[in-house]
Amino acid sequence: MSGLNPEILLRAYAVGLFPMAERHDDPTLYWIDPEKRGILPLTTFHIPRRLRRTVRADPFEIRCDSAFEQVIRHCAEPADDRNETWINEEIIRLYIELHRMGRAHSVETWRDGRLVGGLYGVALGGAFFGESMFSHARDASKVALVHLVARLRKSGFRLLDTQFVTRHLAQFGAVEIPRGGYRSLLAGALETNVKFQGELDADELESFIQSTTQTS
Repeated sequence: MSGLNPEILLRAYAVGLFPMAERHDDPTLYWIDPEKRGILPLTTFHIPRRLRRTVRADPFEIRCDSAFEQVIRHCAEPADDRNETWINEEIIRLYIELHRMGRAHSVETWRDGRLVGGLYGVALGGAFFGESMFSHARDASKVALVHLVARLRKSGFRLLDTQFVTRHLAQFGAVEIPRGGYRSLLAGALETNVKFQGELDADELESFIQSTTQTS
């Protein structure tokens, strides 16, 4: 794949495609269109009990879009559960451009002035496409995910695409749906024009946590 730019990338997302590299050091990108797609239903999002206590204890400073490039570069690093990642320099360049356009966002967890976890993704219409997350402290990426969903709910998003379902995501209620069903949900979400809202006060967060308790 060559000549890829942010506009082409957004058109691909709109029809259900996303790019990946085989390895971090592989310059080639491939379009991915899974037969079964992972989604995290926003209305039935589940917060495990211990994590709920952690979120309420407020151990991290939460920021949005303050260190997008740092987040994606951390996501591109090897981790304990993976020796390789699919994020190469071309992906980093493209998503930084999407961020500058206001189309890609990061939710970050900070402790003592240091970035210790976070995630990033793409917003298009009422759909948010979660790309990757990282954690350098216990629960740092999980707390970021809770804050992401709280903000997506507040903003009026209708779809959170996780691409695949991992054990990590399954605990929050992520499910697989067939490609056709996913495209139907995507089409409906794209008809909604919403804006990602990065601000969330303590009362809004607590209300969100309470709503997940009722639906879990």
